[in-house]
Amino acid sequence: MNLSDRVKQRRLDLGMTQTELAEKVGTTQQGIVSIESGRTKRPRNLLELSKALQTDPNWLINGGSFQTLEEVSTKRVPLISYVQAGALAHKNPIEAFDGSFEYVMTDMDWSQFTFALRIEGDSMEPDFKQGDVIIVDPEIEPAPGEFVVAKNGEHEATFKKYRPTGIGLHGVNTFELIPLNPDYPVLRSQDIPLAIIGTMVEHRIYRRKR
Repeated sequence: MNLSDRVKQRRLDLGMTQTELAEKVGTTQQGIVSIESGRTKRPRNLLELSKALQTDPNWLINGGSFQTLEEVSTKRVPLISYVQAGALAHKNPIEAFDGSFEYVMTDMDWSQFTFALRIEGDSMEPDFKQGDVIIVDPEIEPAPGEFVVAKNGEHEATFKKYRPTGIGLHGVNTFELIPLNPDYPVLRSQDIPLAIIGTMVEHRIYRRKR
């Protein structure tokens, strides 16, 4: 059974027509037809669809044990770019950005500022590989050894391991951002302007092609 089968099964279980489901989701009846026929593999309105069907979006996508929305607390986290993450140094709400987002789902109760990033490059290998997704909460202060997203003086953000080094001039905490790949340099707040944006709270590893 795939997503299209589960959507149709759940709709019928609730006694809804395709038109009624479309109205609840905010799409057209043809949009529901496209999902149930299998032409639409990854519906953009997955969260609205799961709410209308009163079920967990993860069940719609992956199957497994059926759960109603009352049994699971799921929220969506926007997947943003490194440039957009760099603009979050002052904890601006994600909604401040123009344009639409791809989302990842989480059942954890992170703050409203939480965002996701897709890893780029190989500076954090072998633990973090290109294509992995991390979820970052700007409301959580990092502890030594945790992984953070920081603004490195440029427009973009960077993802590194956090290591505090003491207190510098004017009582400002100093720290280093350490890549796990030894081929990359350590970034030091004494040398360049660095600002912690948030702390990694989840790491998603996806199957990679060989």
